[in-house]
Amino acid sequence: MPELDPQIAAALLGGVIALVLWAIGSQSVEKAAVRESLRALDDYQVDNVRDQDLLVPLAQRAFKPVLLGLTNLGRRLTPVGYVEGVRLKFVLSGRPSAQMIDRFLAIRVVTVVAAPISIWFFLFWNPVGLTGNPQLGVTALVVLALLLGPDAQLNRAVEERQVEILRGLPDIIDLLVISVEAGLGFEQALLRVVSAIEGPLSEEFNRMLGEVQAGSTRAEAMRAMDARIEVAEVRSFVLAIIQADTFGVSIGRVLRSQAEDMRIKRRQIAEEKAQKAPVKMLVPMVFCIFPSLFTVILGPAVLRIVENFG
Repeated sequence: MPELDPQIAAALLGGVIALVLWAIGSQSVEKAAVRESLRALDDYQVDNVRDQDLLVPLAQRAFKPVLLGLTNLGRRLTPVGYVEGVRLKFVLSGRPSAQMIDRFLAIRVVTVVAAPISIWFFLFWNPVGLTGNPQLGVTALVVLALLLGPDAQLNRAVEERQVEILRGLPDIIDLLVISVEAGLGFEQALLRVVSAIEGPLSEEFNRMLGEVQAGSTRAEAMRAMDARIEVAEVRSFVLAIIQADTFGVSIGRVLRSQAEDMRIKRRQIAEEKAQKAPVKMLVPMVFCIFPSLFTVILGPAVLRIVENFG
């Protein structure tokens, strides 16, 4: 039997492999096309359980069980009340989604597990080659970032949203005063404000109006809005509107009083920040600017004195 040339054998083997790969690829493409077609049919009912699972995207099928397991582990290992505190912070940050909370808990589990691994990585394996105090400093910084980073980022998101709400409140109250004094009712004035001004406070007012239309009273909807914001100025505004509804006081007069108070409050905040600026500038000036300035000014004189008395 004649021997087969190695080049011909390699070519035949490559052809067979290419044919198999083409068959598998064409079959997977066909299945993907079928799945996309089934997804397009909203009323289509799939009887086979496996086909129903295949209709779910691959990323969701692969990562959802892992995310669910990490979330359940985080709920079991976290202290009592921590999950409720995280949920409240997500509400205050404007993202009251259960998926966001589960994702945050999963990230907390990963960061807590990664903290001792980072200690072993930097102290014992030490591929970076650090020694002494730099090694300890980098290790401590990484561990603190892993343990405190997610909570710090969430607190920062809450603070930024509250600051943005506080900045937009005086302008919104001014527009409410103009709209109410022009003859509009309170709800119609709020609709005008929501359509004219964008921001988290307008979104909260829009949600409050939706709750009123759904059947809640104005007082209940405004108290719920105050609980979702937790800003002292908004709480004062909400209490003033509720008291005006309770005692029959004119809404326009209450809004004008609130607008004047908000303008005074905004001026006081600006003056407070202006008074704090010199104190905040003192630290970088003492430790960064003055040493270099003294070196440039007094350096030549010191050198001259050393030469003369040397």
